[in-house]
Amino acid sequence: MEKLLNEKFGNAQITPSGLRYIIHKEGDGDTPKAGQTVVVHYTGMFLDGKKFDSSYDRNQPLELPIGVGRVIKGWDEGIMLLKKGSKATLIIPYQLGYGEQGYPGVIPPKSWLVFDVELLDIK
Repeated sequence: MEKLLNEKFGNAQITPSGLRYIIHKEGDGDTPKAGQTVVVHYTGMFLDGKKFDSSYDRNQPLELPIGVGRVIKGWDEGIMLLKKGSKATLIIPYQLGYGEQGYPGVIPPKSWLVFDVELLDIK
């Protein structure tokens, strides 16, 4: 796994939890704090690049409180690293995603996930 991650995402920063992230465009302003509402466009993929979800396809960004357990741990951690206007890739180990069980019918067990995210707004 480590070899594959280094080949595909060798330039990623790694947090103590194991979350990897690459900031493609640094936004300006503040980073969101736990409990604030964020507006995010995203595309979710598996490590092989196969897409499983995208707010872009629905033309509807996701709006939700961050840092309070409403989403997978990798999102809570990763989104709070970004400034408003940032575009980034989050590479989320299964322990920070849907875990050993996965999400039936969508995410297989122990799946690493890749999200291209754009933090549009912080409310």
